[in-house]
Amino acid sequence: MTTIYLVRHAEAEGNLYRVLHGRYNSIITAQGYRQLSALKRRFLEVDLDAVYASDLFRAMTTAAALSLPKGLSTRPMAALEEVDTGVWECRTWAELAREEPEMNYNFNKAPDLWQVEGSETFAQVRERMVGAVRSIAAAHPGGTVAAVSHGAALRTLLGSLQGMSLREIGQTGHCDNTAVSKLEVEGDQIRVVYRDDGSHLPQELSTFAGQSWHKSDKATEPGLWFRRESETAMTAMLEDTEAGQLSFHLEPDCLLIDRYELVPALRGKRYGIHPMGQAVHYARAHGRGFIRTPAGDAGGFFEKYGFIRRPDGLHELDIRLILREIL
Repeated sequence: MTTIYLVRHAEAEGNLYRVLHGRYNSIITAQGYRQLSALKRRFLEVDLDAVYASDLFRAMTTAAALSLPKGLSTRPMAALEEVDTGVWECRTWAELAREEPEMNYNFNKAPDLWQVEGSETFAQVRERMVGAVRSIAAAHPGGTVAAVSHGAALRTLLGSLQGMSLREIGQTGHCDNTAVSKLEVEGDQIRVVYRDDGSHLPQELSTFAGQSWHKSDKATEPGLWFRRESETAMTAMLEDTEAGQLSFHLEPDCLLIDRYELVPALRGKRYGIHPMGQAVHYARAHGRGFIRTPAGDAGGFFEKYGFIRRPDGLHELDIRLILREIL
């Protein structure tokens, strides 16, 4: 019998900024690295023969918390990737709920009906994920293996292994970042021992603790979408109301924030970090590995999300695709 621990990646940029990241290569957030420390502790006494991961950076980073303490190398596996979301890639969830409400609903609640231009179907996701599990089990008969993947892909896999149709899977819950599921594979039989366990995460480390979409019948929550005013300036919108302003420009080695404002009524309600996602996407698309901001009195806010104060007084966020230390 082969034991396989399935792990969802730690909190990444899409989770924090409320942007759909399927195949987009994003990094783990500051909160995500705290989650990785808890995940690392959970597996300290678990003997692993191998660690696999989706080849996307957020999954490979998460896998390092499992492989490095064991002296193993992570084995990248494309079949473990997240859903290919086609033309939806990098759009905010608020924009999708506003402009394509029916298909947005289908993505979470009726996955058998979801498909957009350039995407794969959830039936294809199911086929490749089940195939990945069978391939891993065949390579490690009698062994114990960990495999890191993504939220929608894992939900599809686990529901399918429990005998659910895609429509039935749409009525099931979602797993938090770094949640663990356990499979036992013997011959052609794959048994789900448990799924979506986040018991290693205290409340303050849970991504889901600060979000409501996963509890909603419509799988939505209030969020910001962005009305572009120019190439480097945009207005943050909450439904039809102006919520704030973001503008920036490119320096030779960074993207520098010129204006970062949220209306007072929305401050302290988890919207404040969402505009940063737009700056990060633009910076990375233009080859910049750092975001800098003259944070002023908001320095503490930015430091909460991984910014570091520089000697020149600017606050800086490193958005390069590099692995940081996992404590």
